[in-house]
This record gives sequence, C-alpha cells and structure tokens, in this order.
Amino acid sequence: MQHVNLSLYTNTRYSPGKPLNRMVWYFIDMIFFKTLLPFPSGFKMSLLRFFGSKIGTGVVIKPNVHIKYPWFLTIGDHCWIGEGVWIDNLAQVTIGANVCLSQGSYLLTGSHDYKKNTFDLITRPITVEEGTWIGAKAIVCPGVTCHNHSVLAVGSVAVSNLEAYGIYQGNPAVKKRKRAIE
Repeated sequence: MQHVNLSLYTNTRYSPGKPLNRMVWYFIDMIFFKTLLPFPSGFKMSLLRFFGSKIGTGVVIKPNVHIKYPWFLTIGDHCWIGEGVWIDNLAQVTIGANVCLSQGSYLLTGSHDYKKNTFDLITRPITVEEGTWIGAKAIVCPGVTCHNHSVLAVGSVAVSNLEAYGIYQGNPAVKKRKRAIE
C-alpha cells in the first residue's frame, strides 16, 4: 500500500505571478484589506485595479477581507464583500454584478490530489454569476459555478455547480427550493 510522501511535493508547475508582485501584494493585502480599519472601498478598488483586478463600479469591500492574488480576480458592478471574506484565488475567480459574499464566506480555488503520493496541487476557477448570494461562513469549492441568482445558505459547502435561482443548503450543499424574487 502506498503512502503520502510530502518530501516529494513540488509545485514548480504552478506560477501565480512574479515573486516581487506577490511579495508587494502580500503587504498591501495585510495593511489595507486584512485589517479591521475601515479603509474606503474606492481606495481598495483602486489598489485591486493597480494589481490587475477587473473591478466594476459601486463595489463595497468591508474590513478584514483577504484576497490571495488580485490579478486572478474579476468583480462586477454593485457587489458586496463582507467582513472576513477570503478569496483564495490560486486560479481565476469571476464574480458577476450584484453578488453578495456574506461575512466569513470562502472561495477556494485550490486543493490537492489525495490519490498521488506527491499530493499534487490542483487549481480550478470559480464563477459566481450575477445576483448570487453566498451566505455567511459558506464555502465555494474549486471548479464550482454558482449560476445567476443562486443562494448558498449559511455554513453550506458547494462542491458542485448551483443551478440558477436555486437555494442550496448543507454539506455538501443540496438544492432545497427555487428562489423567488419579488
């Protein structure tokens, strides 16, 4: 029977950007984003754009938000990003217009291949389409698309795509009902 041997792990195939850019972003993220100080959203949007994000207008970014790599991030118009959100974007994360990422929600684009003894890194993009609501402490896993106006309830884990206008709950999240918007 095989065993995992982490001494064989290498992620040389993965290149998330220039080392200097990553280092500078690390400090910008810690000072202006992952802080409880309420820096204005417009200022944060300017920093994200400077580092390669595509950001729409009217985006609200609350304090204590962590964004791994802004150059892998697109956010549409009038989105809300709540306190404690972690966008762990080792791969592209695309967020449509009018999306709400509630407090403590987590967008996770990376994992490991547990079948290999080298525990290889796996990255897959996430798409959160227009009008979607990701509830507090909910997790969206690598490769998932949350189709337009879907809802991922508080503390739920999306391991597969969410249908448009579906309300999902649980771990793993299952569809509970259809979303009706008045």
